[in-house]
Amino acid sequence: MQNLEKFSAELEGIDIRFNEPLSQYTYTKVGGAADFLVFPRNRYELARIVKLANREHIPWLVLGNSSNIIVRDGGIRGFVIMFDKLNNVAVDGYTIEAEAGANLTQTTRIALHHSLTGFEFACGIPGSIGGAVFMNAGAYGGEIGHVLVSCKVLTPEGEIKTLDARDMRFGYRHSLIQETGDIVISAKFGLAPGVHQNIRQEMERLTYLRELKQPLEYPSCGSVFKRPLGHFAGQLISEAGLKGYRIGGVEVSEKHAGFMINVDHGTASDYEELIAHVIKVVKEHSGVTLEREVRIIGEAEESDM
Repeated sequence: MQNLEKFSAELEGIDIRFNEPLSQYTYTKVGGAADFLVFPRNRYELARIVKLANREHIPWLVLGNSSNIIVRDGGIRGFVIMFDKLNNVAVDGYTIEAEAGANLTQTTRIALHHSLTGFEFACGIPGSIGGAVFMNAGAYGGEIGHVLVSCKVLTPEGEIKTLDARDMRFGYRHSLIQETGDIVISAKFGLAPGVHQNIRQEMERLTYLRELKQPLEYPSCGSVFKRPLGHFAGQLISEAGLKGYRIGGVEVSEKHAGFMINVDHGTASDYEELIAHVIKVVKEHSGVTLEREVRIIGEAEESDM
């Protein structure tokens, strides 16, 4: 209790919630409580939180908007930082600068509004700008690494620095910051002038394809597995007879086997068990070992251990 009062006083003016269930904030609708859930409004509040956590030797992590993440049922110890309020987007000529908490899809719509082309591929990708840069998110032949100019990051020590795109070592669903622990605060994208109608038509086409193929009507963690070389994860899962396979309240989507959907009050352990089962059966059926794209974080419930 003493800690709560101390942190509240030291982080005065910052939105901080104690023992807050994370299932209210995740795309999967699963996840236990965070000890301290904080919503900084700018990089200065963010730096205050991180410096306090480091000084007190309390773990901290940024959850972004948690679209490609599963939070375990035991929750997360220490500080969980949400970027919902760090969501400004600014346009300067052919450049868009977006804060890490800005919605990726909405940012592509701002590009459309200004007749800027190059961002169409991302128009239906769920998640935030920060998460998209972290994962080098991509779809339909495009990826973040193709349009990023630079990004501002917060180091694990609480310092702010700028990284150029060439420093990011982008690969398939990979960036340097997955190794360094740096946190994206904002990102700058270089786009090109285009024809508004053409950009809109391309975005509508890609949105149609996504809605046709993906189970957007259910809570999910997005694409569960990385694309194996020479294969498609969804096809391998489907061929192994796993469409509709269910553990607890989570099942492999009938619409797209690369997705797992929360159809009936599923838990994080349901997700983990289903992922492990799918990896095992696909390996037995095709010889291919699927690799998770979704991140799993937090602690298992004691009864699960």
